[in-house]
Amino acid sequence: MTLRIAAAQYPIDAIASWDSYEAKMRAWFASASQSKADLLVFPEYGAMELARMAPAEVWCDLEASIDFVGSLRSRIDGLHVDLCRQRGVHALASSLPERDARDGCAYNVARLFTPGGAIGEQRKLVMTRFEREHWDIRGGREINVFETAIGRIGVAICYDAEFPLIARAMSQHGAELILVPSCTDSAFGYHRVRIAAQARALESQCHVVQSPTVGEASWSPAVDMNHGAAGVYGPPDLGFPETGVLAQGVLNQPGWVFATIDPGAVSRVRREGAVFNHCHWDEQPGAAALPARVVRLA
Repeated sequence: MTLRIAAAQYPIDAIASWDSYEAKMRAWFASASQSKADLLVFPEYGAMELARMAPAEVWCDLEASIDFVGSLRSRIDGLHVDLCRQRGVHALASSLPERDARDGCAYNVARLFTPGGAIGEQRKLVMTRFEREHWDIRGGREINVFETAIGRIGVAICYDAEFPLIARAMSQHGAELILVPSCTDSAFGYHRVRIAAQARALESQCHVVQSPTVGEASWSPAVDMNHGAAGVYGPPDLGFPETGVLAQGVLNQPGWVFATIDPGAVSRVRREGAVFNHCHWDEQPGAAALPARVVRLA
């Protein structure tokens, strides 16, 4: 079985109304479906464009924008459930900041949707300086691996991809595909995440998909500048390109980047490759395993 991946280079638009947002999402899903995509991957903080629906005193304020966008989560998720059912696809929605009513803290939350209507949630674990020093977004604590009809999938949100033990925990719990939604405001940031994504593909001998935000949104104090290109990566070894790059988008140009992947190539390279990075991980002095849990999504 092969999988058709659609990784978004997603522009932050000044969304004026819910109808505008719904039309945008329907168009993106339709475009991916026309190219026979099985899995759609959207970026980190793409949902922040919805803050523009609020009055200026809300979308200009970092704290207020959290509460406004977070308040729309059920509506956003309902739309994604409907679109995944209609199109028969899996999709990682753009992450959003949401305040947890139990502790009052805000977290960066990505959600994975199935065609059957199931939703899996992964909170970002490690905060960037902007998130912790200016925006007061907190880090989650649990690493999840989602068992789906298209395989076991992990989600390492942007900066999380730069920390090897997170992806290692996912691969140890069966993930053969790791999704990296990202939002970076400079070429430096984009390349850090891209290099990390490729390194994680090498170490875990698996597929890694990066989806970034792109373009300018000068009205937003949270996502005003966005640099990036989507990519689909694997280990540079048996069954994969010599570079490890299965697909690569053009920097900062909105649109989908497509790749067809063979999940069987992961098990083959882990079994027959020139090197066994995944198997030999524990031979490193000080190698450690982080806990993770497997979440079954119908």
